[in-house]
Amino acid sequence: MNLETYRNILVKHWGYTSFKPLQEEIIKSVVAGKDTLGLMPTGGGKSLTFQVPTIASEGICLVITPLIALMKDQVNRLNSMEIKSVAIHSGMSAEEIEIALENCIYGNYKFLYVSPERISTSIFQYKVARFNLSLVAIDEAHCISQWGYDFRPSYLKIASLRDHIPDNVPFLALTATATPHVIEDIMNRLVFREKNVLRTSFGRKNISYLVRKVEDKGVYLIKTLLKVKGSGIIYVRSRKRCREVAELLLAEGISADYYHAGLPGEIRDKKQSSWTTGETRVIVSTNAFGMGIDKAEVRFVIHWEMPDSIENYFQESGRAGRDGKAAFAVLLHSPSDTGRLKDSLRKKFPPIEKIKDVYEALCNYLQVPQGSGKDNVFDFNLYDFLSKYRLPAIETFNSLQFLQREGYMEFTEEINNPSRVHFIVSRDDLYKFQVANESFDSFIKLLLRSYTGMFSEFVPVNEETLSLKSGASRDTIYQYLVKLSSYNIIKYIPGKKSALVIFSEERLLRKALFISPENYLQVKERYEVRLSSMIDYAESDNRCRSVTLLDYFGEESDRCGICDVCRKRNELDLSKYEFDMILEEIKKILSAKSVDAEELVRLAGYPEEKTVNVIRWLLDHNKLRRDDEMKLKWKS
Repeated sequence: MNLETYRNILVKHWGYTSFKPLQEEIIKSVVAGKDTLGLMPTGGGKSLTFQVPTIASEGICLVITPLIALMKDQVNRLNSMEIKSVAIHSGMSAEEIEIALENCIYGNYKFLYVSPERISTSIFQYKVARFNLSLVAIDEAHCISQWGYDFRPSYLKIASLRDHIPDNVPFLALTATATPHVIEDIMNRLVFREKNVLRTSFGRKNISYLVRKVEDKGVYLIKTLLKVKGSGIIYVRSRKRCREVAELLLAEGISADYYHAGLPGEIRDKKQSSWTTGETRVIVSTNAFGMGIDKAEVRFVIHWEMPDSIENYFQESGRAGRDGKAAFAVLLHSPSDTGRLKDSLRKKFPPIEKIKDVYEALCNYLQVPQGSGKDNVFDFNLYDFLSKYRLPAIETFNSLQFLQREGYMEFTEEINNPSRVHFIVSRDDLYKFQVANESFDSFIKLLLRSYTGMFSEFVPVNEETLSLKSGASRDTIYQYLVKLSSYNIIKYIPGKKSALVIFSEERLLRKALFISPENYLQVKERYEVRLSSMIDYAESDNRCRSVTLLDYFGEESDRCGICDVCRKRNELDLSKYEFDMILEEIKKILSAKSVDAEELVRLAGYPEEKTVNVIRWLLDHNKLRRDDEMKLKWKS
């Protein structure tokens, strides 16, 4: 199949006339049947690399992602384009999962989105072997690596899929952030048949990375936002700060709102929609805001505080300027920030005995008996749990994260599951029921007019919408659905919003709950290394920001010329070539011996004024030091 076919699909379904960098290469690779690791920056269009070739070929694509909200969004979008797609995640009943899997075998579906913890269930492994599978796509692939910043044990089970599917089905692993070590780990853990990495530069030439060292961040923020134009995101590290910063901006007449995971789903959706459409100019958020954002014209991303890793910072700041126009990524930094971030280590890594305390409290809260609970899914209210057992919030949350990392459980985000309806009788039997039960006839007709596909699968329904259409109260609609369910005409699952806990293992005795001290320390050390890299980025002022970021991900680059460090260097009225040549000559001279400034200018052999400017810059940026005789020496 030639590339024109794929371009026609791109135009027909997405309205784009050409692929972004790397999309075409990845498509060619997977169509050729090769296991492929695609490294694409945030906003690079990862999803099209598996959606386009799947639409062009026979069979179904299995998409593995931990992001349930993103999963639902993509399924809804594909279905709206009349591309049959379905999702399976931990918020669904066993019957819903069974029907969805059967439809993937017989129902001409093109995409099945599944959360990673579902992969190892016996029903999934039995059914997937019967799929006409064309491709396995693994989103957020860095989650498979213990060297990564977001390791999830459930990702380690993905490779076991190879035992249940044909050998010629390729794996496509996708991520926006991966260090060289993580890249190697991804391919090894997914058992790639041969090494195959396709990458585009992580560099974003249109983003100016700035670090602003300020004491009063509020004053800086107001002054800046009153001066610059356009829409943006401000990231903070706590929900309380979210609201405070938004209110500060509103008080100064700046259109702003706040967003965090603790808000009800419908309120979050409304706030995100208002920002996306431009009704709200600035959104102040925790890191809960970002996944699936489809807004190209973001002019600035400002971090009120440092994230705890370069990976997080790079991904969040990369939400600026996806339209290719000039944008800013600003990190506000004060001396106290570094201390606070280092102090967070204690809460990030609670003592092992505290983690065990949380495990026992969780099992008691969910009433899980010892020796049972494996693969069971529980609704979970974190705030009720904290209140009932009088537990500290941050320490408890991090204990749950560590139990997840050790493979004992999975802890999901809050899932907003709508009500679902599935007709379990044939059309002929339904007609007989309507004739015999006239009081239900008009309601059944309303259901069938409002929604399609209810005879073959569970379909999301909205009681409010049905109420408006019929003129009946919401409670009346609910009662109709409950009664039809009791008569075995439909299966009705009322909607609910809840976070979930899934036990990966049966409940263990405390003494059998093994958390390896070596693994604990190893994870802590890796976290400290990532934290140290982030702190170095914030505190350094002598190396191009883009060079620093790209070097972290193993990519060589020239200085950008537009970050705060490069701008200071540009003020020297020297070209990059001139600056680098003079710097290298000075380094060569001073690495051999100490000399005074006057002799250094003479020995360098370049124009005096330009050499003096470089020497001043090197002194200002702590690259040179003076010895007891006031001679200059290169500071190694």
